[in-house]
Amino acid sequence: MCGVTERVVVITGATGALGQLATQTFAARGDSLVLLSRNQNELDSLARDLNLPSNRLLARAIDLLDAPSLRTTAEAVKANFGRVHALIHLVGGWTGGKTISETAVDDFASMLNQHAWTTFHLFQAFVPQLIANGWGRVITVSLPLTIHPQPKMSAHAAGKAAQEALVLTLAEETRGTGVTANILHVNSIDAKGKGKGTSPKEIVAKMEYLCSEEASDVTGMRLAIYK
Repeated sequence: MCGVTERVVVITGATGALGQLATQTFAARGDSLVLLSRNQNELDSLARDLNLPSNRLLARAIDLLDAPSLRTTAEAVKANFGRVHALIHLVGGWTGGKTISETAVDDFASMLNQHAWTTFHLFQAFVPQLIANGWGRVITVSLPLTIHPQPKMSAHAAGKAAQEALVLTLAEETRGTGVTANILHVNSIDAKGKGKGTSPKEIVAKMEYLCSEEASDVTGMRLAIYK
């Protein structure tokens, strides 16, 4: 990473299928990891599997909608590691199957919370550290639904579209600072290896590319990795 030998990567949704592969991959590269998820037991299990020394790992259960707690976590990360080099945001769920008129307000709010508000809070907590480095990477995973909305998917599309707007805005706000912000577009994630959708391995490989020096000029992009 642009001459940086000791990298610190923050991964949200770390205990999911994609998050686990991302943590394993970046750990194998020699990076230090900050793993964020809601379930402490699952985080503890993942930490045991990684078997990293304590000075290379911080795993914390947190609700990303709790902005004060997230800022406290960011301060703890800075105290432990000194800086952050990459933010990989993999939190988010899906709600759909109903028309706009049928969609419950709570379902719509849930999608905005999971995708837009978590992203907003993360950026406020961690992006200043990336900018202070003069080098950083921000990566989220989304889907082409944001560009080509489909029937009965309004809540999910709105949540992801709002998230993408934040990422693309961040890319413009950080141009010239050494920080990049990009979106990986997939139709679906083939977490079970059934050959339907994009495999976690393909997605993480693209994350590795975006975290390379070769991708230093790639920012504000939706990168499609689907057939």
